[in-house]
Amino acid sequence: MIEKKRIHAVLLAAAIATIATIAPACQAENTTDWLANTYGTLAAHVGNTARSMWVAPEGVIYTASMWDEYEGGVAIYQAGKSLGSMGAHGEFQGSAITGNATSIFVALQPGGTYGSGAVGRYNRTTKARDLLIQITALSNQPRVDVVTGLATAGTLLYASDFYGNRVRIFTTAGVWQRDINITGPGALALDGAGNVWVAQKSEGSIVGFSPTGALLNTIRMPGGSLPSSLFFDASSGQLMVGDEGPDMNIKRYKVSGTPTLAGTFGIQGGYLDTTTGIKGQVGDKRFTRVVGIGKDTAGNLYVLNNPWGGSWDLGRDGGTDIHSYNSSGRLQWKFQSLNFEGIAAPDPGTDGLYFYGGTNIYTGTAGGTFVANTVDPIAYPSDPRINIDDRSRDEHFGQLATVGANRILVASGQNPDIYYFFHFNAANGYIAIPDATLPGPAFKTTASVRDGFCIDSKGGVWAGLDKTGYIYHYPLIGFDASGKPTWGPGIPIRIPDSIKPLTRIVYLADSDTMILGQGVVGGTDWTAIGTRIEVYHGWSAGNTTTPNPVIKLPHVGAKSIDAAGSYLFVGYWFGTGQALPNIDAFNLATGNLDTTLVNTSTATVDASSAIDSMYGVRAYLRSTGEYVVTKNNVKGSSITVYRWTP
Repeated sequence: MIEKKRIHAVLLAAAIATIATIAPACQAENTTDWLANTYGTLAAHVGNTARSMWVAPEGVIYTASMWDEYEGGVAIYQAGKSLGSMGAHGEFQGSAITGNATSIFVALQPGGTYGSGAVGRYNRTTKARDLLIQITALSNQPRVDVVTGLATAGTLLYASDFYGNRVRIFTTAGVWQRDINITGPGALALDGAGNVWVAQKSEGSIVGFSPTGALLNTIRMPGGSLPSSLFFDASSGQLMVGDEGPDMNIKRYKVSGTPTLAGTFGIQGGYLDTTTGIKGQVGDKRFTRVVGIGKDTAGNLYVLNNPWGGSWDLGRDGGTDIHSYNSSGRLQWKFQSLNFEGIAAPDPGTDGLYFYGGTNIYTGTAGGTFVANTVDPIAYPSDPRINIDDRSRDEHFGQLATVGANRILVASGQNPDIYYFFHFNAANGYIAIPDATLPGPAFKTTASVRDGFCIDSKGGVWAGLDKTGYIYHYPLIGFDASGKPTWGPGIPIRIPDSIKPLTRIVYLADSDTMILGQGVVGGTDWTAIGTRIEVYHGWSAGNTTTPNPVIKLPHVGAKSIDAAGSYLFVGYWFGTGQALPNIDAFNLATGNLDTTLVNTSTATVDASSAIDSMYGVRAYLRSTGEYVVTKNNVKGSSITVYRWTP
């Protein structure tokens, strides 16, 4: 039934397009919505990829991020609302933050006058930096965390110098006092007696030292545990430990005398648990990786999750996910920023109601609901989406094919020439299981994909392999019992001379329509789109030489295209010296620009980001005749959703 409705919608759209050649079309206005951020405006939006957190006694939350495109890298919140930010958007490393009544101390990115391993002190009132403290002499580590923990007590500042294998102690005025030697120090916390507790993440242990640096006790956590954050809860006298290992929960240790486990907070297994939900499903206490814990004097508990995803570019990790609980452990509110440089594709299996990104799944409207994190670091530690040595910058751009009951996810980076394939099955719930890489052995090629890429609705893969002059079609053969897909050998099809240099491919299997985008003739940027788009009807039937129509884009600076039903949707970077945030919809039958999708909800939704990613637009035609078009919104750390019925 759905397929019949879709065909009907396509025929109807084609009929409307034919009328358009006689008279201007009367188009219905699109609506504008957003996903992956609690708030849709720039002023209110939740900041990008918080990786550490400090909570002031009065409940003001400070988080540190490596990069936030629109505002400062230290975001400030209270009661689920933004209070602004401090610093520049690329000033902080994101790895560690702490504070006291007057100041915030934050690990910095390498700057003009200091190397990596520096900490800045910021005035909480003026938000200005008033002191620079060089924690370590190591100054050539721009992509990894050097300062891995910060804590304050009275007039002292404690800092973990990871590569120096020591905890360094300074006054809050920056005067060095002494060092405590410890291998691989991470998160820090100070208890009521002034003892310092140091997480050794890779060892699965937490080591306690007296105020003078004497060794006290070592907490040996359960096998596989990865202590990623620490907080001393003065009200209970317990040390709270965020565990990034298989338990994915918070452990509470009594630390007076011999440390003992006093209890836990959160569902054991977190989002990977299968007894209280679907594997991968996030929720109230179904934590991902807990990277920040704090409490205020009213007894409210705050937990910062950093959903899994992101490779060497730490500014593009899985996102910000902060939960607030009252003193009895009941969830009060949460706010989330789950997308920065990425996109989510509407899922045909749910008729466009769910959206699959490279690492996360969403549904709903007005910010949407965070459904699942699709990365399982325990079962698949070599997943390219979390492999820091992976050649791609990140893999937060999702493309999706639904074939019968099977889904194939393709994840890629911002401007990729390599693509990663995943499948799903009932046993693993929402977890995307790594399968193959293009280029790679499954496709029997080592050539980079630089002349366009597409996975079509039947699971077929189309790739323009670099310097071959051909588009290769890898037809889907089928799925094994676990849902893993297999493709046949690549079938080469010569790239038409009229569209060289080829830079984009979109193939609509249902209508046998091939759409090819030309690059900039004579240019050197293989990721750029020029102004010529060719549409081939009956491509697989043999028409690989005669385009009809040829679409001439009205603007230079096109960056991303996708198509569904009867329309090609084009998103732009910059054209004629200005940002072009809107999406043009071209009729595939006539080549006409039938409408431009614009922001119709400026009071609640920001859609002002231009697109600087090759696959930052995804489109789907629902059975209702409604087009759903998603666009990467870098500035708002969200995904813009346009809905349009011609």
